[in-house]
Amino acid sequence: MRCDTVWTGARLLTMAAASGPVEHGVIAARDGAIIHVGPAADAPGFDAGEVIACEGRWITPGLIDCHTHLVHLGNRAREFEMRLDGAGYEEIARAGGGIVSTMRATRAGSVEDMVAAALPRLDALLAEGVTTVEIKSGYGLEREAELRMLRAARKLGEIRPVRVRTTFLGAHALPPEYSGPGGADRYIDAVCNEMLPAIAAEGLADAVDAFCEGIGFSPAQVERVFRAAQAHGLPVKLHAEQLSNLHGAALAARHGALSADHLEYLDEAGIAAMAGAGTVATLLPGAYYFCRETRLPPIAGLRAAGVPIALATDCNPGTSPLTSVLLAMNMAATLFRLTVSECLAGVTRNAARALGLEQETGTLEVGKACDLAIWNVEHPAELIYRMGFNPLHARVWRGE
Repeated sequence: MRCDTVWTGARLLTMAAASGPVEHGVIAARDGAIIHVGPAADAPGFDAGEVIACEGRWITPGLIDCHTHLVHLGNRAREFEMRLDGAGYEEIARAGGGIVSTMRATRAGSVEDMVAAALPRLDALLAEGVTTVEIKSGYGLEREAELRMLRAARKLGEIRPVRVRTTFLGAHALPPEYSGPGGADRYIDAVCNEMLPAIAAEGLADAVDAFCEGIGFSPAQVERVFRAAQAHGLPVKLHAEQLSNLHGAALAARHGALSADHLEYLDEAGIAAMAGAGTVATLLPGAYYFCRETRLPPIAGLRAAGVPIALATDCNPGTSPLTSVLLAMNMAATLFRLTVSECLAGVTRNAARALGLEQETGTLEVGKACDLAIWNVEHPAELIYRMGFNPLHARVWRGE
């Protein structure tokens, strides 16, 4: 079998459904895709350009961070200090902090400024084996700034070897110029009728998101955004049930959303709706840990209903300044009591599904992209168990 590269002597965790570990495994790739994966005893002969001996190391799919706000300017360390002094999320937001604070800094910046600021955050993720990352807009909150954010996110995927999925999050917060009676509806008009058409025309978004919350937007306003997104052929997802239960997850499920994210206040009806629609539950332990104003998401209910669970850093300047998928897994295990298998699926198979990429990446299977993370560990549990330690030996994206 002709191929570009073969990895031999590896232990494989393919993350494919109903597939267990392979102790003596081989992976072969050609033109950036996997053409063989499995036990060495079943492997054909290879005519390979390069053979890499893994010496018993574990190989997993490249990790996926499926919910980030990686592109932004400014920081909110002062708000962190305010939290330590007792201020709450809503109190900070209503005092002019929060998302609107980052909006001011982001609006003032160029695409080049945004790329330069985001690169260290992206590089931290890549250094831990991340091969796919989702990046949301949502700090410009007006057409030109939102366009610049999405262009910056696309640029990151051009200058680093990583798959970038972009999400338009114009309905993230209400900008100050729309304050007053009827302002939120007028802003949603701008999101649907001005921002979305411009973004779709330029092909800058892979999905559309919104923040359904008392300090965000109502279910009726979110539904308008969803309908506009789907009119442009864009899938949807939703920040839902983070601080209260507005039944956003059920709304997202009705629209066939890829994922509903946060979900601390998710109820049984929302779980059932997500299960029926196949909507992924993306949990964000960094935001839970950092805010400490909310409650644990209903893990047992999600498990019982068979809702796929993804994990992500939620990397953002205010409520989850986290750039470590490994630490996010540790937090999910220790705070949410997810199992090792659930944590690993959450940053591979289920994270790919949350981005609509399950046919392309997230598992080690023939035909999928050769996105690999090769680890210096004795057991995969070490990837979740350790804190502040990076055991990555090598990262492979599209076979290189």
